[in-house]
Amino acid sequence: MGHSRTSVRTAAAGAVSAALVAGTVVGLAPAAQAGSVRFVDISGDGGTVLKANVVMPAGADGSRRYPLIVLPTSWGLPQVEYLTQAQKLADTGYVVLTYNVRGFWQSGGQIEVAGPPDTADASKVIDWALAHTPADPAHVGMAGVSYGAGISLLAAAHDKRIKAVAALSGWADLIDSIYSGRTQHVQAAAVLDGAATLTGRESPELREIFDNLYSSNLSKEQQMIDWGRKRSPATYVDQLNKNGAAVMLASAWGDTVFPANQNADFYEKLTVPKRLELRPGDHATAELTGLFGLPNDVWTDTERWLDHYLKGVDNGIDREQPVQLQSRSAGGYEGYPDWKSIAATRRKIALAGSTTIHANVDSGADGGIVFLSSILDQVGRLPPVASIPLLPRRWAAVWQSERYGSTQHVRGTVKLHTTLTPTKESGTLVAYLYDVGPLGLGKLVSNAPYTWHGRTPGTPFGVDLELFSTAYDVPAGHRLALVVDTVDPLYIEHNPSGAQLTFSSPANDPSYVSIPLREQ
Repeated sequence: MGHSRTSVRTAAAGAVSAALVAGTVVGLAPAAQAGSVRFVDISGDGGTVLKANVVMPAGADGSRRYPLIVLPTSWGLPQVEYLTQAQKLADTGYVVLTYNVRGFWQSGGQIEVAGPPDTADASKVIDWALAHTPADPAHVGMAGVSYGAGISLLAAAHDKRIKAVAALSGWADLIDSIYSGRTQHVQAAAVLDGAATLTGRESPELREIFDNLYSSNLSKEQQMIDWGRKRSPATYVDQLNKNGAAVMLASAWGDTVFPANQNADFYEKLTVPKRLELRPGDHATAELTGLFGLPNDVWTDTERWLDHYLKGVDNGIDREQPVQLQSRSAGGYEGYPDWKSIAATRRKIALAGSTTIHANVDSGADGGIVFLSSILDQVGRLPPVASIPLLPRRWAAVWQSERYGSTQHVRGTVKLHTTLTPTKESGTLVAYLYDVGPLGLGKLVSNAPYTWHGRTPGTPFGVDLELFSTAYDVPAGHRLALVVDTVDPLYIEHNPSGAQLTFSSPANDPSYVSIPLREQ
């Protein structure tokens, strides 16, 4: 892992961030002129000025009160982000207040990454709305995309006035998002870093976190984990449950910034009225068209959720199956009573024998490119591919199932268990699950990285790794293949030069990959 390589990735991701931000701003700018919008300054925590806008219901004259919806902006996006949706919500009888979070664009302060000042800002914004608009203090909701989603959940854990939340493409565990398996998700982190550099003002603390992440500074690892825990809704799940706000979570299977696993785990711990929706796509792509006013399932369900829990509208959303999934392979939605019910059975693929691979070379099995690959999968069902027979076995370990006689509906979280013997004390592996057709071409089903430090060279140890959750249909006549290698552009790897990894399957602890399957 060289500094120059990280710098190149950061620069490239920064360019991608610029294109995304510019495209969104240009596309949304006309909405600022489309309806009755009042731009205001709000004094946030510590007096920090937050740039905001208010959209009122037609005919609001102060004679009655309306439910309030507060929308914090996404990471790197300006306050015009939600104006189209804000106008739609206002037209149905809401006071809507959207604000630019601190540290970005014209708002004051520095980027705190959903730290305590951001949570306090959300409450200050609610205070302002209740004092300056005909908003009803008994019917307050929050919603947002990405950064706005996380801040909304954190605010609901700290402010009892919030009765409903719709968190779209948000996170539950911040460190698990960009450091799962003790592995830096370098492309995702660089996109966030690049967008912050272009559109905001990073705090010294955030700059230090990014620098320590890129440099793999293990002496600061616990500090980073503690920093992330303070900013993770999962840390405050008991407070969320106590406060009682109804919570809707919507995410994408291919989210390369906030993987779906964590939202599913978080959802299971919630005891409030709740809903979990998972669709094909990458970070914030499933709800993107709704920001332009186009028909969009995520925003339709968001409005239904808020209507029911803020207005009391009997629209049936509370009677639907609370877990709604859309397969990456087929249209339509599948409803389940809870997360654990999506996989009726598990089928194991044995990882027999002993296999040794050499590190430091990309075998050709990759998780793709941040945003681009999952968008291609979302739009054209074109996930990253690899020719499984041609993968060089010197750098890739490969195991395959038998050919399936019927369609296999993979639903949930694939789990890998194996025994690993490394030749060095540190290292990284990346596991991939592929759908392999008759000609040997593999389509990526899921992947995940795993890093270790401080192991005794030559001494075996057990590895348990959860791949990123997914919903994918493997056609009849195809196989599943597990591939393990040591290099992937999505992640920073920690394999010293010349390292080798040996995978074995002891008789008393056989290795396997466990596949979750929907009822056939």
